[in-house]
Amino acid sequence: MNRTSFRGVTAAFISAAILATAGVVGTALAAGPDSTNKNPVADRGLAPHGPIRTATVRRTAVLPERVSRSVRRPAALGDPRTVAHALLLRRGWSEGQWSCLDALWTRESHWQVQATNGRSGAYGIPQALPAWKMAAMGSDWRTNALTQIEWGLWYIGRSYGSPCNALSHSDRYGYY
Repeated sequence: MNRTSFRGVTAAFISAAILATAGVVGTALAAGPDSTNKNPVADRGLAPHGPIRTATVRRTAVLPERVSRSVRRPAALGDPRTVAHALLLRRGWSEGQWSCLDALWTRESHWQVQATNGRSGAYGIPQALPAWKMAAMGSDWRTNALTQIEWGLWYIGRSYGSPCNALSHSDRYGYY
């Protein structure tokens, strides 16, 4: 078993144990202090070393799920522009930002998933350089428009704040 799958199995096991414990503790709390079963978790063999503190369970029960870079996303349904437009709006950017993104990525790749710049090696819809950076969003970065678009929107947000700022930089310097 490789390290990634081991971590996934362990994380899934721990998450299931935390949620199961939280459910038992939640039941005990709902029963109130007059409940005849003073420690239902210990009685079920889940806590052999004494009572579980509910504050600890609440803190650990909200842990985010780990996502592996090897996860493959379903292919984007429809035109990449339609998908990008929806994701851009979901990020809270305006229609004005959409026109800038459309102009930028039309200039860069004509929205082609396998567009490659022969001189620099930039690749994909957002023309990532180096191309393998998009692997941070999924192992299918070479062929999946959704993976490329999500990486491109993340990159623009982190580096420029918005698509219009990225387009402005591209206009001035010839790259973004």
